[in-house]
Amino acid sequence: MITRRTATAGLATTLIGLAGRGVAQTSSPIFMEGSKDERPVWMLTAQPKSVRLRPDAAKETEIWAFNGELARSFRMKHGSEMRLSLKNETSLPLSLHFHGVRSPNAMDGAGSFTQNAVPPGESYEYRLTPPDAGTFLIRPSVVGGSAEPTERGLTALLIVEESNPPQVDQDIALLVDDWALAQDGSLTLAEPAPAGRLGSFLTLNGKPTPQQIKAPPGGRIRLRLANACNARTMRLRFDGLKAYVIAVDAQPSSTFEPLKASLPFAPGNRYDLLIDLPPEQGQAGVVTAMIGNGFPLAEIVTEGDKRDALPPIAPLPPNPKLPDAIKLQNAARADVLIRGDPTVPSAYLRVNKGQGTPLSEPLIKVKRGTPVVLALKNETSFVQPMHLHGHSFRLLHSLDDGWEPYWLDTVQVPQNKTIRIAFVADNPGRWLLASTVAERFDAGLWTWIEVA
Repeated sequence: MITRRTATAGLATTLIGLAGRGVAQTSSPIFMEGSKDERPVWMLTAQPKSVRLRPDAAKETEIWAFNGELARSFRMKHGSEMRLSLKNETSLPLSLHFHGVRSPNAMDGAGSFTQNAVPPGESYEYRLTPPDAGTFLIRPSVVGGSAEPTERGLTALLIVEESNPPQVDQDIALLVDDWALAQDGSLTLAEPAPAGRLGSFLTLNGKPTPQQIKAPPGGRIRLRLANACNARTMRLRFDGLKAYVIAVDAQPSSTFEPLKASLPFAPGNRYDLLIDLPPEQGQAGVVTAMIGNGFPLAEIVTEGDKRDALPPIAPLPPNPKLPDAIKLQNAARADVLIRGDPTVPSAYLRVNKGQGTPLSEPLIKVKRGTPVVLALKNETSFVQPMHLHGHSFRLLHSLDDGWEPYWLDTVQVPQNKTIRIAFVADNPGRWLLASTVAERFDAGLWTWIEVA
C-alpha cells in the first residue's frame, strides 16, 4: 500500500521551469551511425540502471530505462515518419507497443504475436507514420513477458503534435507510475500475480511527487497525462483548477470539464487537458491521485507578470480519419466474457473459453470497413481495463442508441457489468484486445480480432 510517508518523505519540491515543454525528458531525433538514410531516427537502448528513486532510501533501485533515463518523451510533427531503433541490453526479450497509435499491423509491437520479440543483445527498428496527432504511451508488450519490463520502468511517451495546436504557455507531459519498493528502496520483484502488482511509491516522470509547475498569472497550460502503472487504477482530481478535457486516449473530444473535477485513470489511459490559471500571482492548484486520502502529483502555481488575455478555450478539430457515424445496424457482433479469479491460481483468468495464445482462434474475423460491436462482460470481482490495438472505438449507451462524445482505445469494464464498444474495422491485420494490467495480460487475459 502507498503511504503518505513513502510518497513524500524527504522530498524537495521539483521545479518545472517556465520555459520548455515540460518535465519529461524530451528526446530529439539523431542520425543512425553509418546509415545512408538521412531521415532522423531515435536510437534507444533498453538497459539496466541503478537510481535512488526515494531520496531517503538506503539503497538504489535497479530499474530499466531507455538510454539511462526514465519517462522519456518523444515529440514529432503530425505527418512525419517515425523511426525508432530499439537495442535490447536487458535480460529479457522485448518489443514495444505504441499504445493508441493506429499503426500498420507489422509495427504494432505485440511480441510473439505480430512480431518476434527482440532477444537480449539484438536490435529492431520500428518505422511508421502515425495517422493521428495525440498523446501515446510506449509500453513493453510481449505475450507472457510484459510485467517485469513494465515494473522496472521501461515506459515512455510519444507525442505527435498537431499542425495547428492550441495556444498555450506550456505543453507539459506527465507520466504517472508506481513502484514496489522495499523499506531500503530496493525494487521488490514478487512472483507474477494475475491480480496485478500494486506499487508502494508514486513517481511523476520518474521523479518523486509532488512536483511544482510555475506559469504566468492568467496563463494557459496543456497537460498530457498518462498512466504507466502495471496495475494501479485511480482517479485524478483537479483541486483549485479550471481544467477542460480536449482529448481522450489521443483523440479529440467535445471539450468538457471533468465531472466533480475528477477523471478515471487506468493503466494505458491518456488525457489532454487545458488549464486556465487565475490572473493573480501566488495562486495554486493541485493535480491529485485519489489513492487513500489522496496524493498530490503536481502543484501549479502562478508566478511572474500577468499575460495578455487568451481567446476562449475551443475544441480541437475532430479527426477526419475517424467516421462521423457507425452503422450499428450493419455491425458484426461478438461477446467478450471476462472470467476467473486473479487471486486464485487454479481459477485462471480467461476470455470466453480460454486464455489467449498466439495459436488461438480469433474472437471475430471481418472484412476491412466492417462496423463491429463488442459486448464486454466482466464476470470477475475486479475492474478490468481493456485495450484494443490498432483502432479507436466509441463507448455505446446502454441501449445501443448512441455513444459518448469521445473516442477511446482503453476502457474500464466494471466488475459484474457489461459495456459495449463500437468501431469500424478499417485497419487490416491481427489485433489484440487485451488487459492493460501487465500481469493479467501475461496470464492470458486477451483475445484478438482479424481484419481481412
